[in-house]
Amino acid sequence: MTTAGLAPDAIRVHVPVWAWALAAFAIVVLYVVLQENGALLAQAADTVHEFTHDGRHALGVPCH
Repeated sequence: MTTAGLAPDAIRVHVPVWAWALAAFAIVVLYVVLQENGALLAQAADTVHEFTHDGRHALGVPCH
């Protein structure tokens, strides 16, 4: 007869702070490239739009 026991301790993985910072930076960059239409960079919106225009269309993201 077997009895239900507690699950073994989960394996803890240490994620360095720089990895969290890099992930946060990547998310911000993705937002600016894919969704930014003047919400954060109103004065530079045209420049950001022109630099990312073709890439946005290639990824299937509407920008008009």
